[in-house]
Amino acid sequence: MPKPAPETGDAGLLAGARKRRPLARNFFDAPPEQVARALLGKILVRRGTGGPLAGRIVETEAYLGERDPAAHAASGRTARNAVLYGPPGHAYVYSIYGLHYCFNVSCLPEGVPGCVLLRALEPLEGAAEMRRHRGLSESADLHRLASGPGKLCQAFGITRTTDNGIDLTSVESLLGLVEDGFLCEEIRATTRIGIRKAADLPLRFFLAGHDCVSGRRR
Repeated sequence: MPKPAPETGDAGLLAGARKRRPLARNFFDAPPEQVARALLGKILVRRGTGGPLAGRIVETEAYLGERDPAAHAASGRTARNAVLYGPPGHAYVYSIYGLHYCFNVSCLPEGVPGCVLLRALEPLEGAAEMRRHRGLSESADLHRLASGPGKLCQAFGITRTTDNGIDLTSVESLLGLVEDGFLCEEIRATTRIGIRKAADLPLRFFLAGHDCVSGRRR
């Protein structure tokens, strides 16, 4: 069963990390279900005053746009979901009940809405900073830090005010998505979590058995 990488300190992790390359715009110019599966194993990175944060994506969900009753674009374009109608590869951040944020990536060509929700990450760098963001003790297990959409945003300090609309393909952005050649083993698909509409669609993807996957369906 895959487990989070051991903590060796940020300096050691950075020194030993494989060369990372930003994901290109055309990576996201594809159907959300394809992008959701392809994002597994890729890395979310953030630059900040507290040092770099990085986490490997281990769980995603696809939302198919206006044809998906569970998607924010189901009722058409609004000021809230405008990012989904823009170029692919941008951050779409929204809040749930005013309590938690969820982080998504826009997909498909400009003008056609679709996105992928990042549900869980395996912390790679900056675990101490993630714990501070989460309000957890220094001994809190790695698999607890970003094992859910709200936890992920809290660990990375992601909010709608600061991050909605960010170009995740630009090397100038403080938030980005990169690849390092990591190869996924078994990928599983299930129905999405916590929705009532279109709840039967198998659009949740995750690394089988990984300790950082949210919930019990691993």
